[in-house]
Amino acid sequence: MNPTSKVQPAPAWPAGVLGAILGLAILKLGNPVILEDQIGSPMTPEDWISQPWPPRTGRWWLLALVLAMAPLPGIWRAVRDGLRPRWLWLPPLAWLAWQAWSALGTVDPKLTSATLPHLGTVALAFALGVACARLRPLPVLLGVGLASGFCWLKAVNQRTVEFPRDRDALVQGEQSGWTNFTASQVADLRASGFILRTNNVDVANPAILDKLTRARVHGTLVYPNALAGLVLLVFPVALGALWPLMQGARPWVRWAAMGVLPGLAGTSLWWSGSRSGWLIALAGLVATAWIVPGLRRWRMGVACVVIAGGLGVFVARNAGYLGKGATSATARLDYWKAAVQATAERPWTGHGPGTFMRPYGRLKAPESEMARLVHNDYLEQFCDSGIPGGMAYLAWVGSALWVAWARHRHGRSSWMTGLLVGTTAWLAQGLSEFGLYVPALAWTGFAFLGWLAAAGELPSTPPWDGSKTSTANA
Repeated sequence: MNPTSKVQPAPAWPAGVLGAILGLAILKLGNPVILEDQIGSPMTPEDWISQPWPPRTGRWWLLALVLAMAPLPGIWRAVRDGLRPRWLWLPPLAWLAWQAWSALGTVDPKLTSATLPHLGTVALAFALGVACARLRPLPVLLGVGLASGFCWLKAVNQRTVEFPRDRDALVQGEQSGWTNFTASQVADLRASGFILRTNNVDVANPAILDKLTRARVHGTLVYPNALAGLVLLVFPVALGALWPLMQGARPWVRWAAMGVLPGLAGTSLWWSGSRSGWLIALAGLVATAWIVPGLRRWRMGVACVVIAGGLGVFVARNAGYLGKGATSATARLDYWKAAVQATAERPWTGHGPGTFMRPYGRLKAPESEMARLVHNDYLEQFCDSGIPGGMAYLAWVGSALWVAWARHRHGRSSWMTGLLVGTTAWLAQGLSEFGLYVPALAWTGFAFLGWLAAAGELPSTPPWDGSKTSTANA
């Protein structure tokens, strides 16, 4: 190609569609893919609005976006040349290929048939992030930000309205013989496990009452720690994008906007009760103080205050939990030990994507509860797809993050800093959670990772800047 010829930029609409898909995933695809057969397909307009969707619904939309983008030469150029050096494409391709090879020998074809297509969409999300890094980022940030804000609002509503109301209704129903419920409502509560039949008497499920009393919120996602993951992933980039935008606004508008966003995200994280989420958030604050130019002169002081204050709050809030021996941490150690043992059983191909629960049923300690996933995305790869699959996943995440952090030395805008800190924090949470298997988190997280890995040659302009993004060296 003539070096003086003008490169035709890729159209901007794919970024808007990707933002809409990621936003819908946050709102509707918040359950693990291995539970796909337990999530019914929406049948009525009310179901589409109020109920979660099975992951296969979102997969078709993501695939449709890829097919719509396929004829666009600018998109292919952005994907082909977006990662430099180009060997950065090798780890995700090797990981995906090994997942398919491992699936041939799976111990549970049903679980693998639900998991393998999802893992393919995770790789697609990464590629779409690479492609959209050369477009205006505002549509993606807008879709993700609005959906996350709604999720956090729902979490606040759960804590202040839904959970107290539901608990009071169950307690009053038990006391009054369920006369405040219709027969169909009682049947639904029995079917969902809210009411147990004991000695021919309906009683409120004590486990449900305990859950409603503790009131750990989860928003639109499967459980509280997943909500914490969304806060870790999205809040830093949302704050980084909003901060420069508010600099020209009136003071009361600026401080109102900058108070609402941290307030929603912070209360969601606090009320989620996620201990790992809290500790990772502290580490993210320290990292931000270390890399933001305006804070570098104060970074030691900020780090000391954040670490001392944050750890003090953590210990005070979780004194009872720590005194009981950190039961959830102990359970995770049992999951991880079983994952290592399962890897040793089949070190070459693993047991098949999404199948941890099968070897764990044999290997777990007698007193341990059953678990479907390892609660560690990295160990899950070794258990499910063997040492080659686990190493390929580590190489993928590690190389992309290494490139992103190395390029950050040259300076980035506040929203790019937030993108980097948030994505790193979410990937760190993968050491104790299963976000890779939740479409809402995995698609967003790996689209952000692809965006970061491809952003080395982009100017760090604000996302609302109307100027064209450079495609130099494309």
